[in-house]
Amino acid sequence: MTDIIKKAGIFIVAAIVMVLFLFLSKDNSPSDKESLNLVNSPEPDDSPDETDKQLPVEGPMYIDIKGEVKEPGVFKASSGDRIKDMVQMAGGFTSEADQTQVNLAQKVHDEMSIIVPKVHEQADDLQNGNAELAENGKVRINYASKEEIETLNGIGPSKAEAILAYREENGYFQTIEDLLEVSGIGEQTIEQFRDSVQVP
Repeated sequence: MTDIIKKAGIFIVAAIVMVLFLFLSKDNSPSDKESLNLVNSPEPDDSPDETDKQLPVEGPMYIDIKGEVKEPGVFKASSGDRIKDMVQMAGGFTSEADQTQVNLAQKVHDEMSIIVPKVHEQADDLQNGNAELAENGKVRINYASKEEIETLNGIGPSKAEAILAYREENGYFQTIEDLLEVSGIGEQTIEQFRDSVQVP
């Protein structure tokens, strides 16, 4: 009888030990699956979706082309368009057009007026507003020749050529500060001729 009690006691103790072991070894942390999900789950992305990004939107430009083109008028242009595109919209040159006076590679800008002259006729003679010198005597930097630009204080032949090259590549200047984009032109240079220039 004593042996039976001893065996029963041993069995009970073993059972208690086993229960305690299982209880103590139980992991109170999230399950492996939950832990894996926490590790692999992407963090919230606060960055805006590509479709939500606000892209700069440029408004339409309207260009007036007249003179020796087949269909003169006002045409809607897009950013990056050049005078050659406007000539095409206007039906192309007439047979009397002097194409040598038209810079087809020049970029256009809003409210630009393009005048295509006849042979032996100067474009600037067709519209007083396009003369190199304004009525107030200032140099119209968007229309002035190299010689006219050289009359400005602080502007020599090389800077005049740089202004012309920039104008032909990028279109007309919108403000006098745009001249800062021209190589060799700084704030001090602009201040020397600010009162002698008209833009546009």
